[in-house]
Amino acid sequence: MFRRASTPSNGYRDLSLPIALFSYAVLIAGAIVMILPFIWMGSTACKPSPELSTIPVRWLPQNPVCGDNLNALYDTSPNFNRYLLNSALVTLGRTLGQLVTCSLAAYGFARFEFPGRNVLFALCLGLLMIPFQAILIPEFMLIRKLGWLDTFRALIVPGTFSAFALFLLRQAFLQIPIEIEEAAIIDGANPLRVLWHVTLPLSVPALAAFAVITVQAAWNDFLYPLIVSNTPNTRVVTIGIALLQGERRTPWNLLMMGSFLATLPMLLMFLLLQRYFIEGISMGGVKR
Repeated sequence: MFRRASTPSNGYRDLSLPIALFSYAVLIAGAIVMILPFIWMGSTACKPSPELSTIPVRWLPQNPVCGDNLNALYDTSPNFNRYLLNSALVTLGRTLGQLVTCSLAAYGFARFEFPGRNVLFALCLGLLMIPFQAILIPEFMLIRKLGWLDTFRALIVPGTFSAFALFLLRQAFLQIPIEIEEAAIIDGANPLRVLWHVTLPLSVPALAAFAVITVQAAWNDFLYPLIVSNTPNTRVVTIGIALLQGERRTPWNLLMMGSFLATLPMLLMFLLLQRYFIEGISMGGVKR
């Protein structure tokens, strides 16, 4: 029933001091470049309107008005908290849905032999090469025929499967020694109990990487919710931020304040799970 997995070999070597220093310099420079947009976002979120067009550009506001901009954001967009809640519900639904569907499928591809397994897995991975825009119109027509427009079902159900999550979890399951699962089978556990009580607890780093990637993708999704949601009851935070932009004037300080509030949960999650995220990606990248 199971297929034995071979133990991967690690190939690491120590770097010389000049190469190590050069590598650290490049990494620090790259980190600074990546952090600058977040600094600018926080700075702009606390600037009064007259300072938005000040020349030369100031990185820090002279007269911070963070509280006033926050109040102005909720005056301009009174449903902003609802948008945040909707994004949280959609993100939670998609994440749990992918955990169920992708873990079951990944365990089947990793441990069971059946006709056409490799072909079917290749077809699933082929979904990664299809741009979402190519299937947007057919998916919208299907959602409309089902009567799901402007509902959470339309926002959650189509996102409960991910080819990348399938690949990531399958690779992680292949790293687990098969003898552990065979011992559970001998003790009378069925495959579902083995998956729930043995395989998933031993795949915590991969699950953390899966959670970070899935939550980030669902939280930042914009195009699909824009198509299927039309009222504040189902709009997500990305659409709420976009609605702050007017036809003649864009309040960049309010837009950056909304972006800061929307970015904060993702930033905190990544800081908490970054160690597991890196380890999980490394597990998923081992060739089998």
